[in-house]
Amino acid sequence: MSGPDEAGIALVLLAALLNACSTVLQRRAARDEPHEAGFSVGVLLGLCRRPTWLGGIGCMIAGFLFQAAALTMGRIAVVQPLLIAELPLTLLLAALVFRYRLPRREWWAIVLLAAGLAVFVVCLSPTGGDVRHAPTVLSVLALTLGLAVVLVLTLVGRVRHGQQRAGALGLATGTLFGIVAALVSGLGAAWADGLPGLLAAWQTYAVIVLGPASFFLLQAALRAGELDASQPGFTLMNPLIGVLWGVVVFGQHPRGGVWIVGEVAGAAVLVVATLLLVRSPALSDEVRSEAGRTRHLDGPSQREQAPHEMAGRS
Repeated sequence: MSGPDEAGIALVLLAALLNACSTVLQRRAARDEPHEAGFSVGVLLGLCRRPTWLGGIGCMIAGFLFQAAALTMGRIAVVQPLLIAELPLTLLLAALVFRYRLPRREWWAIVLLAAGLAVFVVCLSPTGGDVRHAPTVLSVLALTLGLAVVLVLTLVGRVRHGQQRAGALGLATGTLFGIVAALVSGLGAAWADGLPGLLAAWQTYAVIVLGPASFFLLQAALRAGELDASQPGFTLMNPLIGVLWGVVVFGQHPRGGVWIVGEVAGAAVLVVATLLLVRSPALSDEVRSEAGRTRHLDGPSQREQAPHEMAGRS
């Protein structure tokens, strides 16, 4: 693995930590908003008055910048899968914030995910690839197909309710995140020619449109249901799209032969570990609601509540 790839790995792991902070903070801020209200300008304005939500957005922006730097320095097929680390980090942070003690089973699932991720990345170890000279026609075709998948999943989410809506929107969001990451990787190559090269690249304008779109789609997915429905889409689709784009569009060549067995096994372990971790009570609304009854980041503490409210719970 080359030096730039190693630097990209360090940066993307930091991005995963910031994304985990963003998810926990946004879910904490949005827990008191009714799911039925959907995501609208009014809801957005209400959330903007919550310091925890603003902190979550700040973490998300910082995470995006670190991820962009990672994609500029390393191959997308190496860097993007490591964003899966966001899930166990989200779980650990949620357990800390909502005062939930992780049982042994969830610790083993975290270890399983880490092992699967290590096996997958080591066995994949792509080489070659030329982002700067990727065929424009192939890039546009991949973008069109990806956006079609996002549109279909979003429409499915609109006609569904509850956890099914959250699951569909989570898959759509993860897919769109992967597309934006691939476009950002192209921008990193364009930046080699300075500002003129950046302004001349079509990816710049695609990111300007799709970046905010992915933000609003994320908010809709987070508000549609609990994280155990939407998080698998966030976790799995994002790196999958990144790897596919790196191999098919950018010409990055993964290891073949016996290494394919390790790649498939690592991917299977990642899926199983993800499905185990998203069922953790630390990500459920019940744990968040209980935490909200004992302490608030944005409001008064339990001791400061009205006496009749305290008496009503005794």
